[in-house]
Amino acid sequence: MIKDQLNVLINLAASDNTVAEKESKVIHMIAKANGIPKEEVDAMLKKPTPIGSLDTLTEDQKFENLYHLIQLMKSDGQVFKSEIHFCEQVAEKLGYKKGVVAELSSRIYSDPSITADRKLLMDRAHKFFKYS
Repeated sequence: MIKDQLNVLINLAASDNTVAEKESKVIHMIAKANGIPKEEVDAMLKKPTPIGSLDTLTEDQKFENLYHLIQLMKSDGQVFKSEIHFCEQVAEKLGYKKGVVAELSSRIYSDPSITADRKLLMDRAHKFFKYS
């Protein structure tokens, strides 16, 4: 499961046609925390695979994906329209309305060591969840 999440982050990092050093560090840090070796992450960075179905994820997992995605988008200190657009596309695949990206990005820090109030953010994100 975590490899699928990493792949989503890698696709975001590459959405502006280059993976910035800070983005790479964030991806490696998340991978290391989940026991994925550096060599495996490097291979994934070199050849990202298309994002598959995200329908099997729980609502908590969808939120975690979205949280890390927005955090990564901000990690290099520059946010490009292509990255915002990609985040919105992934948010929709996760079952959220596009507006969730703008709502959460103002409250998520680029530095992974600064943790935001996850419960508050999850409650805010929940308001953007599309129910089928």
